[in-house]
Amino acid sequence: MWLHVLLFALTIASTTLVGTMQYASYLDDYRGSTALPMPVGALAIRGLWYSMTILGILGCHELGHYFACRYYDVDASLPFFIPVPPPFLTGTMGAFIRIREPIPSKKMLFDIGIAGPIAGFVIAVPALFIGLAMSHVVKLPASSGDMLELGEPLLFKFASWVIWGTQPDGYSLNMHPMAFAAWFGMLATALNLFPIGQLDGGHISYSVLGPRWSTYVTYAMVSGAIVLALFTYSWIVWTMMIVAMLYFFGPRHPRVFDEEVPLSRGRLLLALFAVIMFALCFTPAPIRPMELIGR
Repeated sequence: MWLHVLLFALTIASTTLVGTMQYASYLDDYRGSTALPMPVGALAIRGLWYSMTILGILGCHELGHYFACRYYDVDASLPFFIPVPPPFLTGTMGAFIRIREPIPSKKMLFDIGIAGPIAGFVIAVPALFIGLAMSHVVKLPASSGDMLELGEPLLFKFASWVIWGTQPDGYSLNMHPMAFAAWFGMLATALNLFPIGQLDGGHISYSVLGPRWSTYVTYAMVSGAIVLALFTYSWIVWTMMIVAMLYFFGPRHPRVFDEEVPLSRGRLLLALFAVIMFALCFTPAPIRPMELIGR
């Protein structure tokens, strides 16, 4: 238990520090000022906008898995949070739980796999709309050599259009830290829903498609991730992680005893919802240098 508490406390500290820096940048409106816009203590309190939002999304994701395991009496740990200090952009590499025993049935595997993404998504969507409502449109500076642009998932594009419409050329949406936390939460949801190996999406894919076709899907998605990594550096680390995962654990999902038993219609509809969540949260280039030409 002490390790869970320690990692959670360190992740609160690292994400609050990142949130403090984000809020100072948010108030700066791309002016490039080096002066603090308010006292450090006041900035740190406002850093909680980001910290509490991203911890809420990631925490609910993992607790979704945890409570599903508890429901089926599958031995699982509480969430382990992973703190990462600045200059890492997000202050955390996410969270995970350890499932200490094999999951015996297809129904249990599916429910445990999909519970996390749904729980995190339920928190991320309202956080996105609230965060974007607190954002504002500003004029971009003439030079943007050290600025980064975030890739916009479909859900982000829709929410931004609903709240702010289309930005004119030379202007951009200055995101409130809460909106950035929701953006990162959506990215984490999309990454977990990749139908690969023992990721959440891999559990869902195996439950729906069976061992043979889910393995084919794994190979196809890994190939797609490698192609993405060739075009944008954002995918290099993630691609290396999933290749390493397949190397150590193999491309085939651990089998369940009733893999020939079809899922219920309700679970198949939830699987379709998982595909929709993935499509809404995925972006092919999460982070890239900002290009001003044509804006």
